[in-house]
Amino acid sequence: MAKIPSLLSIRPRSLSSKVFLLAAIVTFAITLYTFSSSYSFRISDCDQHTPCPPEQWSNGRWVYSPTSDLVNLTSPEQALSLAGFEGCAADREYHWHLGTDSEEAWNRFPKVSSYKWLPSSQCDVRPLNKAAMVKDMVENGGWLLLGDSITEGHFFSLSCLLYPHVRATPNYTENPYFDRAWEQKLFLSPSSPIIPEITMPEGFSIENTPLVSFRRVDFLLNGTQLDTIYHSSAFSIEPTDLDSQDPGSQYTKAESVFGDEGFWSLSPSEYMPTFLDSPPDANYGTLVVSTAGHWTTGTLRAFRDEDAGEDAGYGIHNVLAFFKVAMRTWATEVQDAITEYHINGGKRPKQVVVRAYLPGHENCHNIFEPTETITPWANLWYNWPWIPDFNTAFQELLSSSEFPDIHYLPIERPGRLRPDSHAGGDCLHLISGAGVIEGWSHYIWHFVTRELKQKDLV
Repeated sequence: MAKIPSLLSIRPRSLSSKVFLLAAIVTFAITLYTFSSSYSFRISDCDQHTPCPPEQWSNGRWVYSPTSDLVNLTSPEQALSLAGFEGCAADREYHWHLGTDSEEAWNRFPKVSSYKWLPSSQCDVRPLNKAAMVKDMVENGGWLLLGDSITEGHFFSLSCLLYPHVRATPNYTENPYFDRAWEQKLFLSPSSPIIPEITMPEGFSIENTPLVSFRRVDFLLNGTQLDTIYHSSAFSIEPTDLDSQDPGSQYTKAESVFGDEGFWSLSPSEYMPTFLDSPPDANYGTLVVSTAGHWTTGTLRAFRDEDAGEDAGYGIHNVLAFFKVAMRTWATEVQDAITEYHINGGKRPKQVVVRAYLPGHENCHNIFEPTETITPWANLWYNWPWIPDFNTAFQELLSSSEFPDIHYLPIERPGRLRPDSHAGGDCLHLISGAGVIEGWSHYIWHFVTRELKQKDLV
């Protein structure tokens, strides 16, 4: 067999041949380097991502980015296209959630639906993709949402964000008299076109296994637990002039921490087994909670101190002290349940995320665009001015290594810059489709699928 000479052993017969050969060698080397570098970049891009902690997500701004050519709203249905929704699976207070229940407030459209949150340039956030979200919720675990009516709005928004891949229960159109705290669920729609692309977990039922569930839980602990904490030695408050003229006397506790205002709440012993359950009854990976709105001296009447005055929130500092003790009790019980789940052989990752609570805005219905800075308080309504203190207390508690599976997300700043995004009837609840609630879903999804997984790789 004839010996084939190597490329470098060929001797060119002329200067032009030498030049040609040299050029060929250089081109080959550059091509090899480029291919190698490009391949290395692609692998790196697939396996690693620049972190986007919640602080960087929140350090951004609202940009005007309309998705429709409509110049005004002439029918409620147009709110869907303005928000970029194909529809909404949930139907409880449908038009109220979309901000179209009162024609007098239609002048906010299309502007209220035309802003998008642009996070910090240092934030490599996963692009929002509803089909990918649904796939993740099936394969890696869905979301259990616990909170008050603001969290119910989060559930409704998710039913729009994930549509048409989900269906919702119960049907409030057929029976509008269901209690507002009735469990609401999103299931994988049997007509979703992405079903062939999904790897179903063992036992998963399209008909019976929820992707997202919402339960009305105002305090994260039930009333009996909160009364027990109130009367325990773990909690005490300083006496005030209202309680006694003797500064050395002890504060006399009321029979119950609660007054006459109604509330909804559950114990972790009731919802944690659901969260930790497996298909077909449940398939959750993430517990999403938020609380602070109902921690007031109205609901927790035992702390009401008229003599403290409006500037001191009529004793709101005592509510905050109680909140700190109660949330430690809650976090301990939740973390212990997750730890026991893994000790007993539970293999699916389970994480809890606490979304910072968003206070309302004063004068919200007279503001028609985002603000660049957080507006200072002119009045001391409800517990709104003190909600940042509740958020800080919760964040400091969860920064401890005692609670490795509970993560605090301070992502309230985008919402605080959107006084225009509130529902027509009040200045606390938010419109689905204005971008604030959808931003919560976007970042939580990014956090549990990228940030936490990236930590696990370290």
